[in-house]
This record gives sequence, structure tokens and C-alpha cells, in this order.
Amino acid sequence: MDPSPNSFTPSVLTVEGCCTKITQLLESAHLHYGHGANNAQSEALWIVSKQLGISPTEALDLGDKPLSAKMTQDAINIAQQRISRREPLAYLLGEAWLMGIPFDCTPQSIIPRSFIAELIVHGELDPWLPADGKVLDLCTGNGSLAILTALHYPDLRITASDLSLPALALAARNVERHHVNNQIELFHGDLWNALPDTDEDHRFDLIICNPPYVNEASMCALPPEYQAEPREALAGGLNGMDIITRIIAGAADYLNERGALVLEIGNEYEYFHQAFPHIPAIWLEVSAGDQQVCIILAEDLQK
Repeated sequence: MDPSPNSFTPSVLTVEGCCTKITQLLESAHLHYGHGANNAQSEALWIVSKQLGISPTEALDLGDKPLSAKMTQDAINIAQQRISRREPLAYLLGEAWLMGIPFDCTPQSIIPRSFIAELIVHGELDPWLPADGKVLDLCTGNGSLAILTALHYPDLRITASDLSLPALALAARNVERHHVNNQIELFHGDLWNALPDTDEDHRFDLIICNPPYVNEASMCALPPEYQAEPREALAGGLNGMDIITRIIAGAADYLNERGALVLEIGNEYEYFHQAFPHIPAIWLEVSAGDQQVCIILAEDLQK
């Protein structure tokens, strides 16, 4: 008789075999996903790759590689913690991956998963990024979007800000990890108050922002994995538009004449249109569709 998924004796398993065992464990626990992996199989691969010190993508090509009994046991232990604690895997591993890039990750910041990352890496924002241009990453969290921008556009100057000092400390670690200190300057403060002034040095060609936007009803229904993240990084008020309203109200003062604001609004598309019917936002295609991220031209923010 086959053993149940929860009765597991470590032995010499391949990467593929260990992933299969962990997938069975996770699937039996009815967990929630979405913090860098969308299902049990992807999380299993992530757990096993961590034991090997490689990326999940690299681990895909090593299915026949044998794991030591210790690696297998350590992987199983992480899976069991994932089940018992109902925390995002990134917090348990201390690391998250976004567009193939690793970032230090702690409960002091939400786990990086913004769809804006796709637009940066795929060059979709090129029309608003002149050579030697300036970018602001507002609500930077652990700094992932600012860092991805720096890595893909080494000639840009990037400012990143956040209200949370612990999140900024984490962002500083990630900036150091990816050796982009010479490109990124970090500021602490509440949205526009974080920036010194609206002088020429603090006007930007592009502002990117993945703000708190989850509406209150959705906040109340969040599963434990999402409740483990900082509430202030998720909650956007009754209709999700509280922070976004403040961002839109001040963005024009910090944009160059031909600049633009890129906003992620998640599943709040209808609330956004109700709140800002006068703004001709341009909706950008990402892997989740064309109602998650918009770009607003500076000239349209001044109307």
C-alpha cells in the first residue's frame, strides 16, 4: 500500500521525486498561493531549488539529480512549516523571486509580485524612459521594482520611497545585494512627503507604483497567507482607492512634461473607473490581463 502524503521517510530521491512528494503534502493541506508561486507544484520546486542553492528555473532541468537525505529532510521540514503556519513560502525561505531575480524577503514587507515587473523586463515602458532619465518607485517595499529597473536600465537614476522604515531597511539590503547602490537613492516618508522638493532634481520621467489598493471587503476575506503580510501595505480603504487618490492628486507636480505614472490597481478596475471617470488611463497588457495596470500621461493628470 502506498504511504499517505503525510507519512514520509527521507531517502535518496531525485529532484523530481522530492518535488512530487512535497506537491502531495501541500495539495493535501488546501493552502492558498499567489506569493511568487501559483500552485503546490511550483512551491515544491521552489522549496527543492532552495536546498540546491539555485533558482527554481534552473532546478527544472535537474529532475534526475539525486538529493541527499539531509536535503530531502530539510525540504520536507519547510513544507510542513508551510502547512502548519499558513505563511507565505517566501517568508519561510527568506527569499522571493520576481522575473528570475532573487530578493531578500521578510514579513516587514509584502512579497514582491507586481505585474509592473513584467512591463519593466519586457521593455514595455521604453517610450517613457529616455537615456539618463529619472524614475521614482513610490511605495517601493523591499525595493524589487526599483532594482529591476536599475538592472535593465543601467543609465537611469532611480529614487525609491516608502512609509515603512523596516521595509526600507530591507530594500537597502536588496540594493546592496544587487550592487545598484550607485543608481538607487532611498527615501523615507508618506508618499510625496518622502521627497525633498519638487525641484528639477525631483521631477521624474516615470513614476511607478504598486500601492495598497485592496478594498475593505476583500481585506476581511483574505486567507491566512495574505494576512501574514503587513496590512498597511495592502489595505486601500473602503473601495481600495484611498492611497491611489492621494497619488494621483500629487503626481503631476513630480513628473516632467512628457512623463507618466504607472499604477497597479489589481482587481479594483471598476472602483478605479468610478473614482476617476475623467482620467483617460491607458491599460497595459500583463499576464493577468489588461485591467491590472494602467499608465496615465502627465498631461492627463493636470486636467
